Amino acid sequence: MNRKIARQAIEKAGNIVLATHVRPDGDAMGAMLGLADVLVMAGKQVLCYFEEPLNELGQFLAPDHLRLETDITNVTAFAQECGQDIMGICLDCGDMGRLGKNGDALRDIKPFLVIDHHESNDGFGDLQWIEPHRSSTGEMVYDLVADMGLAESLSLAAARCLYTAIVTDTGSFQYDATSRHTFAVAARLLERGVKPAQISQQIYAQGTFGSLQLLQLVLATLQTFCDDQVAMMQVSLKMLQTTGTTYDDCDGLINFPRSVRTVRVAVLLKEKENSEISVSLRAKGCCDVAKVAAQFGGGGHRNAAGFRLHDLSLEQMQAMLIPVLEEALQHSNG
Repeated sequence: MNRKIARQAIEKAGNIVLATHVRPDGDAMGAMLGLADVLVMAGKQVLCYFEEPLNELGQFLAPDHLRLETDITNVTAFAQECGQDIMGICLDCGDMGRLGKNGDALRDIKPFLVIDHHESNDGFGDLQWIEPHRSSTGEMVYDLVADMGLAESLSLAAARCLYTAIVTDTGSFQYDATSRHTFAVAARLLERGVKPAQISQQIYAQGTFGSLQLLQLVLATLQTFCDDQVAMMQVSLKMLQTTGTTYDDCDGLINFPRSVRTVRVAVLLKEKENSEISVSLRAKGCCDVAKVAAQFGGGGHRNAAGFRLHDLSLEQMQAMLIPVLEEALQHSNG
């Protein structure tokens, strides 16, 4: 399916429910909130569903007039009131499981369109527009908005959202998927009034002394493997409790080991409730960590991927992962 069919489906619907993956990152929030603002300005009724309340970045981005919901019963009621004139859109979500505990209820809204750029996307939904080569879902949304003839009337709020989506998912324009078109879109968003310094302040300069203490504890767990090509760190629940921090304060920690010259794969293991371990993988060069994540039921991009497993300790997860990463590195060398 291409962008044209996605646009036609959106233009036809008078009422739209937007959703994204659980624990949304900057691309997920930015793409979703930016598209929501555009659709509202185009005269559509729009409801944005998040499984949990937005974090500080999301609160900064969200235009005041948007209807944001965390209660799925309100989403279901809205859908029923709209009758046949409705559609659901899921942005930046690689598979059904990532929609969260209410994924089935969201998926019942038909037609259900998936807009995504993850290589591992399994094509769920009634309609799909998936372009793995794209830098971000935010970049895709801008092109959709342009096709709808609404780019020139894009609000500053929407432009901020889409710029944030692009900046966060490209690592500030560092990653391989960053293209000439990515920079062109960013330039057009600046023309709408976006101030890069302001966005960078919101993304990268909102730390606390607690987050610095957390960094200190996490760096102390650093271990290297495979001749210093793999660097692995751990975040435990005790660390969060000791420093008074949350998982939001873990954002960006993985970039510290990734910046080391010899490191080809950086790994961050996060201990969560109910014996769940969340694994983030970041690679440089040819090592495909999306394939590594896929072996554990996860997914993502070649250089950025992740997965979750239950009933394991941090140490057990580390022991399982090391031989898989070693094999992936050997394969990339071959």
